[in-house]
Amino acid sequence: MGGCAGSRRRLLDSEGEETTPEPLPPLLDRRGALWRNMMGFWLLGLCNNFSYVVMLSAAHDILSHQRASGNQSHAVLLADILPTLVIKLLAPLGLHLLPYSPRVLVSGICAAGSFILVAFSHSVGTSLCGVVLASISSGLGEVTFLSLTAFYPRAVISWWSSGTGGAGLLGALSYLGLTQAGLSPQHTLLSMLGIPALLLASYFFLLTSPEPQDPGGEEEAETSVRQPLIGSEAAELKPDSSSRLSLQERWTVFKGLLRYIVPLVLVYFAEYFINQGLFELLFFRNTSLSHAQQYRWYQMLYQAGVFVSRSSLRCCRIRFTWVLALLQCFNLAFLLVDVWLSFLPSIYLIFLIILYEGLLGGAAYVNTFHNIALETSDEHREFAMAAACISDTLGISLSGLLALPLHDFLCHLS
Repeated sequence: MGGCAGSRRRLLDSEGEETTPEPLPPLLDRRGALWRNMMGFWLLGLCNNFSYVVMLSAAHDILSHQRASGNQSHAVLLADILPTLVIKLLAPLGLHLLPYSPRVLVSGICAAGSFILVAFSHSVGTSLCGVVLASISSGLGEVTFLSLTAFYPRAVISWWSSGTGGAGLLGALSYLGLTQAGLSPQHTLLSMLGIPALLLASYFFLLTSPEPQDPGGEEEAETSVRQPLIGSEAAELKPDSSSRLSLQERWTVFKGLLRYIVPLVLVYFAEYFINQGLFELLFFRNTSLSHAQQYRWYQMLYQAGVFVSRSSLRCCRIRFTWVLALLQCFNLAFLLVDVWLSFLPSIYLIFLIILYEGLLGGAAYVNTFHNIALETSDEHREFAMAAACISDTLGISLSGLLALPLHDFLCHLS
């Protein structure tokens, strides 16, 4: 069938009557929607982890002023990781069935509550409650926003990861800068209350409404411009693909994810074993830096490496993430031997290794979730992203169980 130039193609609706399809939106609008979504996920990643990093640093400061004991410092680590671990364990079992908007609201409220609790804390218990709220906010946010990427072009995964990487660097720098400028930890925390507000604004006003789609091609995803979440049907969006999966299907999908989950668990196990168990023991006396300054440099270089590699997906994509796991485990073994024998002659070699450690960790995170988005089907993608979230938290938890006793053991030997 043919027609004259400029005529519009006609379609038959379900009742057999002729309908005319809506014209495609202008290219500029399509690109604008894509950029809004990418920037929205970058801000969500930044805000989700920024609040957590800043609040945890402040909690340690306030606990030190309250003369917290070593056991109470260990309690901070438990309050920091256990709520996130529980949330991520529940995610594939049913948490993903809840609508997105209430989850985002709870995450933002918990982040703000953690700031307020710790800012006005006069007891160790109150400070620990603030840490718990921050952990709930971060864990719930990560599960929610990574699941949400299933409804957007796959480019948003890279932007989310970059935002989370930037949070570690910018969060630590901003807290350090404001306290060094003379603000008390309490006033610094209260000045950060805009971060949870920015998280909510990014979700409700910046993102366009999500739709199930194949994230394998940004070009196809750009063919439909969606409206802002606020005031739209998407404000009450409920995941519909993973809610239809049976328990058998979920178990089958989870087993298929193990080739991604196990390497990421190993990466984070080795990474946080180094950070929690070895950083304080990698001390050089033949340098002008004090012990505390060396530790801060280790943390800063690690966060810089994470930020760079979590932002590197467009430049470098890695399919076989188990290679990163092996390299990170080698890092752990190498630094453990150095703590035991002290054979490295210069702190600058440690600086390079720790920067490299951060690069490996960030690359493992962003490539794992990018590979899951590529290799899972449309109906499984949302569930798969939520289920794989457990990887980093499980690795951190396992490392904490072993790193802290080993740290104490090595301290007694030295």
